[in-house]
Amino acid sequence: MEYIKLGNTGLDVSPLCLGAMGFGSPTNWIHNWILEEEESRPVIKKALDLGINFFDTANIYSLGRSEEVLGKALRDFGKREELVVATKLYMPMKKAPNSGGLSRKEIFFQVEESLKRLGMDYIDLYIIHRWDYQTPIEETMEALHDLVKAGKVRYLGASAMYTWQFAKAQFIAEKHDWTKFVSMQNHLNLLYREEEREMIPFCEDQKIAITPYSPLASGRLTRDWTGDTKRSLTDQTSKMKYDQTMDQDRVIVERVAQVAEELDVKRAQVALAWLMQKEVVTVPIIGATKESHLLDALPAIDVTLTPEQVAFLEEPYLPHQVVGAR
Repeated sequence: MEYIKLGNTGLDVSPLCLGAMGFGSPTNWIHNWILEEEESRPVIKKALDLGINFFDTANIYSLGRSEEVLGKALRDFGKREELVVATKLYMPMKKAPNSGGLSRKEIFFQVEESLKRLGMDYIDLYIIHRWDYQTPIEETMEALHDLVKAGKVRYLGASAMYTWQFAKAQFIAEKHDWTKFVSMQNHLNLLYREEEREMIPFCEDQKIAITPYSPLASGRLTRDWTGDTKRSLTDQTSKMKYDQTMDQDRVIVERVAQVAEELDVKRAQVALAWLMQKEVVTVPIIGATKESHLLDALPAIDVTLTPEQVAFLEEPYLPHQVVGAR
């Protein structure tokens, strides 16, 4: 596998990242389709065997259990010095004062909690999961900078916010000579392209890596429109993101199937290839819960879409309501 640089850094990452939201516990959080540890470990090991070295989780996933499962598997099967591990903070882990958000107090507390659960002494990429409307951005950026200088964190990233917010954070960091964000983990796929308006041009101009989440639209781009899975039937977050635009999205899903048939490849490969043909997109984050999901996705690295095929896939898109930024 050929590795690429994460944006304007010297960090080597695989062209696909394995997202770990699907690993942890189906009973202690909001999703009942999540795999227990015993089922998760073979998927993580397969990713490592295939050459994937970039893994993404968050403290909120299964209320910390995802970090525990991922960290143990990576310690057992991988070499820490070769791996890039990302985790996130912002969401409240319990109903209590000072739980959640991006205050200095919470940032310092949550990084230590994540390190303990991961069983690691540093985090490669520490990502703020959302914008905190209740905490001054100066407080957040200085605290994150201090984590980098303390050796707890190597790089900083952001996720799911408006472009003006991201630009403001970068400006504040530059103004004070603090560590800036090197990546943006945003919502981007063939069914949701609102990020193309402002965030993608901004990141391209600033040489910031884009690592899209939900590149397969929670599986909608990989199967027939009438096909169902346990996740599609029960995942309320996914329903919120996509159910309101089902009629207009159906045409795009059908076109993905048509292009896949023309190229004799999997639909997942077409959807991922569409993302990866955008130069600013560094690494899509795939949420595999089966080894076969990895095997279906990885060949996308070598799939090339013609300009005509890209235009055919993009043509039916209609504007969507912005989701994920709050």
